[in-house]
Amino acid sequence: MKEYHVQIIDNNQKNETQILDPFFWEKAHYLTDFVSPWNNEPVLKIEFRALWDQENFYFNFRVFDTDVYIDQKDNSVDSVCNSDRVELFFRSNDELNPYYCLEIDPSTRLLDFHALPNKIFDYEWKWPENQIKLESSADEVSFTVTGVISIASLEKLDLIHDNVIETGVYRAKFSKDKIGNYQPTWITWVDPNTPEPNFHIASSFGKFVLVE
Repeated sequence: MKEYHVQIIDNNQKNETQILDPFFWEKAHYLTDFVSPWNNEPVLKIEFRALWDQENFYFNFRVFDTDVYIDQKDNSVDSVCNSDRVELFFRSNDELNPYYCLEIDPSTRLLDFHALPNKIFDYEWKWPENQIKLESSADEVSFTVTGVISIASLEKLDLIHDNVIETGVYRAKFSKDKIGNYQPTWITWVDPNTPEPNFHIASSFGKFVLVE
C-alpha cells in the first residue's frame, strides 16, 4: 500500500489563518504521483501536501489548471458532482464499513457524506460541526484548496489507528467533449486497478502516516 508521511508541526508555531500561505507548508512533503489509469492523456500537475499537530490535520491541494469548470446552478449534490473538485476519502477499516468522503470544488463548496460498500451513500450525513475549515485561492497557473480537520473528529469517526489514516486522494477534472457537454476525467493517487473509474473501492486507498 502506498504511503505518504505527514510531518508534525509545533503547536506554538502554527496559525490556522495562514493555511493559504506557502510558508505554512514548508515542512510538508510533496505528493505528486497522480494518475488517470482510464485516460491516455497526460494528467495536469497536482501537488498535495499535509501536516498535523496534536489538534489538527492540515491538507493542501494545488492543481495546475486554469480551465476550471464549476456548475453553479445551485448548491445541490448534483451541482458539486458536476464540477471540478478535489477529494479525500477516509476509511475506518479495509472493508470500507464505513468510510467518509469529502469532495470540495474550487469555491470550497463541500460535499461530505457517509458511505458503505457498494456505493451506499448517505448525503444527509455531515462532518462533525465546526470540525472542518476550508479555504481556496487561485493564481495565474493554478488553484488551491486547503483545509483544517480536527484530530478529535478523525478520532471520533475511528479514522486514526496507530498514527495511520487510510486515505484516498483524488481529483475530478471536467472538460468539454466534441458536442459541448462536460465530461469528467478521474485522477487518483493510488491506481485501484479497475477496468472502469472507481474510487469507492478498497484498492484506491493509501496510508497517511502521522510522523511524530
